Amino acid sequence: MPELPEVETTVAGLRPVLEGNKLTLVEPRRADLRRPIPSDLRQRMTGARVTGLSRRAKYGLIETDRGDIMIFHLGMSGRWRIDPVELEKHDHLVLETEENRRLVLNDPRRFGSLDLVRADEVDIFGPFAAMGPEPLSDAFNGAYLKAVTKDRKAPIKQLLLDQRNVAGLGNIYVCEALHMAGISPSRMGGGISKPRYDKLVTAIKHVLESAIAAGGSSLRDFVQPDGELGYFSKEWLVYGREGEDCACGAPVLRKIDSGRSTFYCRKCQS
Repeated sequence: MPELPEVETTVAGLRPVLEGNKLTLVEPRRADLRRPIPSDLRQRMTGARVTGLSRRAKYGLIETDRGDIMIFHLGMSGRWRIDPVELEKHDHLVLETEENRRLVLNDPRRFGSLDLVRADEVDIFGPFAAMGPEPLSDAFNGAYLKAVTKDRKAPIKQLLLDQRNVAGLGNIYVCEALHMAGISPSRMGGGISKPRYDKLVTAIKHVLESAIAAGGSSLRDFVQPDGELGYFSKEWLVYGREGEDCACGAPVLRKIDSGRSTFYCRKCQS
């Protein structure tokens, strides 16, 4: 599933094609993805000028001069394609601009979503309403993480994946950050000291920034809008490396938590 760095990379790839341009065609090619596509999407977006693109957690936001924001989620297999020669079976939304550029949202498994909200209501949009701070923001720091996990007995990995605590963190990058910070994914959140949380926050920001710089991680169907692969997977220290040697020489282990694979080193993480 595309995570925060992949969505940030996607938004960056769409920005030079969409920002400042008028949409001359908005064509949903089916009625739903994970949930129904707004029935008035075509009417409200056709003729609108894109004024900005941004990201919130794992969602991309396309803002227009009409005060509407189209919010997309890539789900398990979604990706945008720029200027494809032909449309494919799983191209579910087509956008065309006044510069004769074409963008299509492709999602074979249809776990993604498209929503349309007013700009003044975006903060109360369902998935955003209870989200924690962005992990790359100044609001996300060791003091905050210590406070939000106070007296919590849940494992730290579970707490980091809870979008109410921090927005947008996913399995790959949490595994990598916990390894970098030397913290066991099973350690009780409320039992972690402030200095260790400071170190963890630094690791989270470093891992995310490095992944964004590398264009994300190519997992299954994800590629950047221009068709390029993301290369951060070559830098994974534990994720997907079960049985291989950690940098310390001990084997990378894997366990299943709530249906997700957790990769870690018993020697390095405590």
